[in-house]
Amino acid sequence: MAVAVGHIDHHDRLTVVDHLEELRGRLIVSLAALAVAFGLCMWQNHALLHLINKPLSHQTEKQVKAGNGPLGATYTVQQSARTVATQLQVVVGALERPGSGASAATRASLLGVAPELHRAITRLSKAPEGDKPVTLGIGEPFTTTIGVTLLFAFILALPVILYELYGFMLPAFSPEQQKIANSLMLAIPLLFVTGVLFGYFVVLPSALRFFQNFNSGEFNVLVQASQYYHFAAVVLLAMGLVFQVPVGILAATRAGVVTPTQLRGNRRYAILACGAVAAFLPGDAITLLLETVPLYLLFEVSVLLASIIERRERRRLA
Repeated sequence: MAVAVGHIDHHDRLTVVDHLEELRGRLIVSLAALAVAFGLCMWQNHALLHLINKPLSHQTEKQVKAGNGPLGATYTVQQSARTVATQLQVVVGALERPGSGASAATRASLLGVAPELHRAITRLSKAPEGDKPVTLGIGEPFTTTIGVTLLFAFILALPVILYELYGFMLPAFSPEQQKIANSLMLAIPLLFVTGVLFGYFVVLPSALRFFQNFNSGEFNVLVQASQYYHFAAVVLLAMGLVFQVPVGILAATRAGVVTPTQLRGNRRYAILACGAVAAFLPGDAITLLLETVPLYLLFEVSVLLASIIERRERRRLA
């Protein structure tokens, strides 16, 4: 029989071919959403690269200002040239004034020097810029741009992909289980986006600060684009997945695998588990703390929500 995507009930009996047809339809919808997101991200790829480069640039600006690394050496020379140009501008201004003792021909030849010195000083007064990732292969700018674009496209299309996956699996659950799944699945995209934002604004800058400053005086640190974007992707996606802890805890309590009372009685193990998960993520001791505290707070919020749901369920049954 013909299968309409999204119109399958728990009591329907489908053949293998019907399931494959439904899966094909949902895959087409997911791929279409991913293609649209990819086109949008490719259109704005410069903005995306600037966005993901911003933490690296911000963390290396201080090193550049301190004169560390190749960009720091260039900035030091730039400041020295600016000092010389400023002093030369004072000398030229003094010679241009009438009564300076310089001949009329000398003053006339200096008329065009002052504006050039002013423009040079303006250019040399530019604030230091942070480092940008470097590419080593002839095709690496293209492949790296495509990789970053695909990553952001996947993040944008993730709600649609999760919805299609959820819709494909939902008929296998009973009506009671579907009610539980509905409340949990709605929280997954929101928690994922929250985790990605937390990783971008908190975890990634802290990790970059640690790695960029570790023995930086002994190396000329040049960050390769493909490695940096892989590192950033791992951090952001890991934090997005880690923030799914409340969904897992609520699913386990609703399924009867564990009770909120048992979870509250094993808080010390939860702290150890949060620290172990944070230890696998890149960074230093500060980053470890910044990752462990939110994880434990998520655990406590999950236990609280599970307790509230459990009390409501008891009152309903009573």
